Amino acid sequence: MAIARLLIVQLLLITSLLTGCSSKEEPPATTGSSTTDVQQTTTEPSKQELTLTIKGETFTLELALDDDSRQQGLSGREDIPADGGMLFVFPKEQQRQFWMIDCLVPIDIAFLNAKGEVVWMHAMQVEPDPHNPVRYYESHYPAQYAIEFREGTIRRIGLKQGDHIDLPVEDLKNRVR
Repeated sequence: MAIARLLIVQLLLITSLLTGCSSKEEPPATTGSSTTDVQQTTTEPSKQELTLTIKGETFTLELALDDDSRQQGLSGREDIPADGGMLFVFPKEQQRQFWMIDCLVPIDIAFLNAKGEVVWMHAMQVEPDPHNPVRYYESHYPAQYAIEFREGTIRRIGLKQGDHIDLPVEDLKNRVR
């Protein structure tokens, strides 16, 4: 029993080193109500961004379109701009689970289904040991997208379960890896 427990702890530790403030599973789906403008950033060639209007506010979200960017997430960030964050795009809709490994600031997360509807939200807190997270934040329902915002953003803009966010779904489907 002790050996099995030790192996599980070691496996979790190794896995935690590979995952940032992001999903532990396949990508989530999203829905919501907003205006969308897809833009590619010019500051970093590999970094892509999407501008969305959600609940009347404009956000510039970094795109996490592949396993590496989804695993990295927002880990290591000391600040998230009030109008910033990250949109995680997954190849298919399924229940998701995120954790806060190496995350230095609290983060709000909204899970969205394939239609862009908000299915669940959390206020994710910084872990006491950021290299060994113990709390997981689940979508509770199938999700294909997740949006991470600065702490307090969901409450401030009044985002609620069932709200729709207008995503460029076809464009995102063509770009996700």
